[in-house]
Amino acid sequence: MELINVFFLFCALLLFFSVLASSISARIGMPLLLGFLAIGILVGEDGILGLEFSSFGLANIIAQLALALILLDGGLRTSIATFRVALKPASVMATWGVLVTVFCLGLFVSWLLNLDWRLAMLMAAIVGSTDAGAVFSLLRNGGVSLNERVQSTLEIESGANDPMAILLVTAFIALNLDPNNQTLVSFVWLLVKQLGLGLILGYLGGFLLTKMLSKVQLADAMYALLIMSGGLGLFAFTNIMGGSGFLTVYLAGVLVGNYQSRATNHVLNVMDGIAWLSQATLFVMLGMLVTPTDVLKVWHYGLAVTVFLVLVARPIAVVTGLLPFGFKKNELMFISWVGLRGAVPVTLAIIPVMMGVEQSILLFDITFAVVVLSLLVQGSSLPFFAKRLKVLLPDEAKPKGEYRIWLNDHASIRIFEFEVVKHSFAINQHPETIAHAIDANEVRLFAFVRRGKLTTLNANIRLQIGDSVWFAVRGDHADALSHIFGDNMIKERQDSEFFGSWIVSPHIRLCNLPLLELDEIEADNHQKTVLEYIEHQNTSNLVIGDSIDLTKNIKLVVRHVDNWGQITAVGVKKT
Repeated sequence: MELINVFFLFCALLLFFSVLASSISARIGMPLLLGFLAIGILVGEDGILGLEFSSFGLANIIAQLALALILLDGGLRTSIATFRVALKPASVMATWGVLVTVFCLGLFVSWLLNLDWRLAMLMAAIVGSTDAGAVFSLLRNGGVSLNERVQSTLEIESGANDPMAILLVTAFIALNLDPNNQTLVSFVWLLVKQLGLGLILGYLGGFLLTKMLSKVQLADAMYALLIMSGGLGLFAFTNIMGGSGFLTVYLAGVLVGNYQSRATNHVLNVMDGIAWLSQATLFVMLGMLVTPTDVLKVWHYGLAVTVFLVLVARPIAVVTGLLPFGFKKNELMFISWVGLRGAVPVTLAIIPVMMGVEQSILLFDITFAVVVLSLLVQGSSLPFFAKRLKVLLPDEAKPKGEYRIWLNDHASIRIFEFEVVKHSFAINQHPETIAHAIDANEVRLFAFVRRGKLTTLNANIRLQIGDSVWFAVRGDHADALSHIFGDNMIKERQDSEFFGSWIVSPHIRLCNLPLLELDEIEADNHQKTVLEYIEHQNTSNLVIGDSIDLTKNIKLVVRHVDNWGQITAVGVKKT
């Protein structure tokens, strides 16, 4: 009984401190996950407590469950609009990119470790895909605002490349164990089956779950359990049928997450905590499973594999896969760098151990070293490289808090909290005046807080720094309110430096642009609109921050794009 209570105490403390640590995850990013890994190592057989955990079968079950939940949560938070920008390039990276990475890395591993090419390719396949949990955690909680094309490509790639990695690992395990019975036809059929069933069952399952949400009436807390159990059911069923359960659960999550209703609102709130707990549990378990003294014996191999992967194999895959889609040099370099490896490679490395592949423990130890180095070096350096490679966007002013009140299953009102800060346009304004200036019918004052106390408004009230104002909003007015309440001086300086000092309509003619002398452009372009010129110069999907050279000294910078991909505002920047 005492041993059980010690176990409960350990689990409770782990959960308690992981929740506290989440408040600083935006600042320290990936090293936080490494902290969980360190906890597992400390309590493991080479650690302080010396707990022996060597059940690869149990570890595989826990890892599969945790990764399915992480992918489900990632899908729930993926806007369908990102597919407009990044579906094609991300799909290429999730297939061709993985193949190129594995081929290049496999040749290097075969030379480095003097291994048979089949075993070397298995090693490469294990670490050949980026990790969804690590990428989602890093990009969404890393405290940086990235170019949408870059962020969407990385997220969709990481959510969709697991099927190819699992396929390659499965194929190379079979090639190592029974080389005489493996053919190219069987490999292609396995690929088609994995991807085909994953896509079909993911779409059908997600569609059915969204329909179910509109029909059933449950207590708020039950919706999350319904979606979680439905997602795990789809994951397991797809795997039984021979498809990719990871692809299925991610796609189902995307469909459910983009179905706006009272039910999905509660699902998102609960799944955030479940996904976090899954990551913590997964990394602690992997830390307990590994034997650090064994990893230290092969750390130099892990370092060599990581360096080659980051500086050679991944860049080759990125350039060959993304260059046809019009990605810029700096974007290609950043995507190459953020090819994070996380829990997925370690999970894949467990499979050959369970299958009895020769030297599989060596592969597992090297994989573990690669993952630690990837998270430590690539993860912690993301803000630095994002700034250095200029894929960052200026920080947008945001509400201090956002809440949604559902009137029925589909109708809702959002409530936003705004705090008056230094240099805000809201200073010395009456809250009602701000609401009326935007839209008196769709923006209503909900509450006014001064010095921490709910205060009754009167006609003489004027907003001061530190006041909090709550608005009930219908329609898309959050950005306008954020602009009024944000730090105007800092925002204007950032926008001016990035987008230029003039913001114009895309329908203005070039001959009417500020800062431009007509003799600087060809006469045929004088009557073209800004939008016509941009579309003529660039055929790819444009996102906020994309720039097009108009003259040697003037750039046109995309300032705003609506949900349908149409440019609605353009900056004119003098360089």
